[in-house]
Amino acid sequence: MLPQGRAQTPKIVVSSGDFYASCLDEATIETKGLKPFEPELERIAALKDQRELASEIARLHLIGAAAMFYFSSTPDYTDAAMMIAEAYQDGFALPDRDYYLTDDYKSERAEYRHHLERIFRPLGDDTKKAKAAADATLRIETALAKAAMSLVDRREPKNIHHKTTLAEFVKLAPSFDWTTYLGEIGTPPFVSLDVADPGFFKGLEASLKSFLLDDWKAYLRWTFIDGLLSAAPKAFVDEDFAFFGKRLNGQEQIEPRWKRCIDATDDQLGDALSEAYVQHAFSPEAKERVLKMMREVAKAFETDIKLLTWMSDETKARALEKLAKVGFKVGYPEEWLDYSKLEIARGDVFGNLTRASGFDVRDNLAKIGKPVDRDEWGMTAPTNSYYDEQLNAIYFPAGVLQPPNFDMAADDAANYGNLASLIGHELTHGFDDEGRHYEAQGNLKDLWTKEDAASFDARAAGLGREYNVFVAVQGRGGRSKDVHVNGELTLGENTADNGGARLSYEAFRTASGANAGSDAHGFTPAQRFFLSYAQGWCENHTEESAREDAKTNPHAPGKYRVNGVLANLEGFRKAFVCKTGTPMAPDEINRVW
Repeated sequence: MLPQGRAQTPKIVVSSGDFYASCLDEATIETKGLKPFEPELERIAALKDQRELASEIARLHLIGAAAMFYFSSTPDYTDAAMMIAEAYQDGFALPDRDYYLTDDYKSERAEYRHHLERIFRPLGDDTKKAKAAADATLRIETALAKAAMSLVDRREPKNIHHKTTLAEFVKLAPSFDWTTYLGEIGTPPFVSLDVADPGFFKGLEASLKSFLLDDWKAYLRWTFIDGLLSAAPKAFVDEDFAFFGKRLNGQEQIEPRWKRCIDATDDQLGDALSEAYVQHAFSPEAKERVLKMMREVAKAFETDIKLLTWMSDETKARALEKLAKVGFKVGYPEEWLDYSKLEIARGDVFGNLTRASGFDVRDNLAKIGKPVDRDEWGMTAPTNSYYDEQLNAIYFPAGVLQPPNFDMAADDAANYGNLASLIGHELTHGFDDEGRHYEAQGNLKDLWTKEDAASFDARAAGLGREYNVFVAVQGRGGRSKDVHVNGELTLGENTADNGGARLSYEAFRTASGANAGSDAHGFTPAQRFFLSYAQGWCENHTEESAREDAKTNPHAPGKYRVNGVLANLEGFRKAFVCKTGTPMAPDEINRVW
């Protein structure tokens, strides 16, 4: 029975339990070996010329392999009420383009090449052929990475939105048979699309002209196996972990199979898993309490905007209009995705993965040319919160609304310090260095005055300089140097962290719990607020994963999501009587919001 207040929707027919059980069944996977993979491998081997690549890429995209590029639907950045086709860079497996291009990752590239070779051998390649296939795959991925845009450049909205006609898009890579690809992947007819990075597709054209068909066959075999790893025999899983888990991330042991299968179920059957999850993990009372906190934090943001000294009345009016139209999404969507036409068969993990992936791709592409569904969620219920700049809404799935983030039995200091700060964080994303470029309806249209934009940029630059100083990984002397936080890459998250904590604290000051007495340990309500905030960012990292995060993660390490933020908050200084000039109360306060 659904919790009171839940939307009544058609019963989901597909069994997430059968999907999960099939994923867990390693014995059956080992017995089948590569047999489920053989038809696709044979199709790749049978390719006769490069014009046939389009049909194979469409098949791989439908079954869950990230080959060459990414094609999907997205809200039109010129009319956010409508969905449009989107083409995006993709097709290389290492964490970032720089892993292929700079000397900093020379050893990782060499080991990745050996990893590829060890993948090709159990596919039936002899030593010579496996080495050639690994070399070809690495050359193709390097070419794609070279054509790709950097993470920092992709943070600028105008860099990743280029609306063009289909005819003009085809000219970027005319050697690829786009008519066949779009037909076989199943897009509805369309005349224009959003090309995130035209330069990438120009680079794809160069790759299509420069690499031999046998090179592409090797690359496609690797991409296929990598995309369907959950259904692959243990030898492939172990090899994947040895490189990506142990070598790149310093992980000592692979996660238990049951955890990996939960992730796979969430990826492929998110709504089916979510419906079961929220019935056990989230109540209507919790939803109402979270909505109340959202309204309180938004009210604090409204006050903050009105009191800003660096923003003109003209821009304030536009910012307040956008804030007033932010959607609050809590717990779960109003309707679940209907999986009734998806076949899930116990014992058929390969078939389940490929059918579920195809279902998801077709569902996504069917949205092209249709109105945006503002009730649809981009995250599943058991997962994390986010802000969608084109829908101008914050989403807090039931999974993040659990202890220690949120606890119905906890006092205001704990809940405001943690969850309300997350709420403020997501709200602030609508007004960070990326979000501020989208207006209230979600269209990419900068409505700020030039003077206000310059003032914002100057303040944001202060945050950038502050975080650039922070050391993510301590060097060990010699060739091992300190790795610093990238203040440009993390600017949006740092802005949201700082703004969110400030807004949450202002909202907390008006809550009844702010006037409670000290607890049994002698901590005041204000001190408990900041302790709760700090404890929310506790984390462990291996040195290897910390290095990778410093390069690829738009979030700063947890240490600086605490110390970097609280050092900029006057309320923290007052609560803990920090003297100006000390490490947690520096002379300069960096503040955007």
